[in-house]
Amino acid sequence: MPGIDQSRDFIPLNIAVLTVSDTRELADDRSGTTLAERIAAAGHKLAARAIVTDDVENIRAQVKGWIADPGIDVVISTGGTGFTGRDVTPEALEPMFEKRMEGFATLFLMVSHAKIGTSAIQTRATAGVAGATYIFCLPGSPGACKDAWDDILVHQLDYRYRPCNFVEIMPRLDEHLRRPKAQGATV
Repeated sequence: MPGIDQSRDFIPLNIAVLTVSDTRELADDRSGTTLAERIAAAGHKLAARAIVTDDVENIRAQVKGWIADPGIDVVISTGGTGFTGRDVTPEALEPMFEKRMEGFATLFLMVSHAKIGTSAIQTRATAGVAGATYIFCLPGSPGACKDAWDDILVHQLDYRYRPCNFVEIMPRLDEHLRRPKAQGATV
């Protein structure tokens, strides 16, 4: 059965939250606040929080900065995953992924469908890994952020969660860049 293995220690992660919106400010950013509160309640550290406009270059610049920061393990964006002309978060971030996380989009769709029915089809939630940093792109509603965190991320970002989780493989996310053969070894 999946669940928390109490014999393992909790490992807090440094998580950055990005709200993608042309209209939100920190004071009325309910989705970003929902994520920030849940991150803290789970025992993780909110390492950074920002709001950028629905613009590919603005989104990429912010996330690239966080990927380059060794103090940030995970980036969670909210907003810009719909179908309107200004919704460009997947277009901004998916080209940066070294590995796509197809299962996240599928699982998020399943969670959403159970709660909002066929309206779940209107999301383009996505996830991947870039620069040994996990990146999750969520819709811009507080409900979607709550569902993604409570039903998926809280478990996968907890080292104690079994049978497996994202935290336990973090040290190996960039192993392709550190292989001994790549450094001139003969083994």
